[in-house]
Amino acid sequence: MPDTARITGSAYRRVLLKISGEALMGDQGYGLHPPTVERIAREVRTVAQMGVEVCMVIGGGNIFRGLQGSAQGMERTTADYMGMLATVMNALAMQAALEKLGQFCRVQSAIPMDQVCEPYIRRRAVRHLEKGRVVIFAAGTGNPYFTTDTAATLRASEMGCGAIFMGKNGTDGVYDRDPALHDDAVRYDRVSYDEVLRKNLRVMDASAIALARDNKLPIVVFSLDAPGGFRSILAGEGTATVVGG
Repeated sequence: MPDTARITGSAYRRVLLKISGEALMGDQGYGLHPPTVERIAREVRTVAQMGVEVCMVIGGGNIFRGLQGSAQGMERTTADYMGMLATVMNALAMQAALEKLGQFCRVQSAIPMDQVCEPYIRRRAVRHLEKGRVVIFAAGTGNPYFTTDTAATLRASEMGCGAIFMGKNGTDGVYDRDPALHDDAVRYDRVSYDEVLRKNLRVMDASAIALARDNKLPIVVFSLDAPGGFRSILAGEGTATVVGG
């Protein structure tokens, strides 16, 4: 199989894009904003057209977040399963947007629901990617007490991805403090896994960072706000922070 990603100028042949559920809300306070979903789908479609194999994990916080339900008195395991179902809804919305643009896509869920999407099967997912399909991994790891950050790192490791790309809203990388609250916040160009954990820089949760470190999997944090940002970062342009080493 030719290394098409090198031909098109990307340093990566296969990547995982992780975005939050809130990224799909647009300016709304809840749910899905179809124009925003379509805009992100166009970003993914553009990268797939470069020859890069793309898989995705999308959070569910725009619909239901397990930790919030637990904090309000709901039993944690039930709340987490509800959060996993929210990620399936987001994955199906993204699949619909991608297919509307002509991009073949599959959703694989860690919780079997055969009438809605495929079950997660690693070898089948790899085959989809090899055929140029975008694969969206839904329902987290299928287990409570694990976030979609951990699911993203796990799936990226299983798929043999070259990096995890963390698409953020309102920030173009990792800062030493919240840039929205501190004018003197300093952005890192590169930062180590251990420093992220030590300084609690909130790139991902601690379990996800530790798993990425153990598998030597870089995490590239960039802004989803600018059109073409995902493609630019893959082409070695734009502004981002690389977590690794």
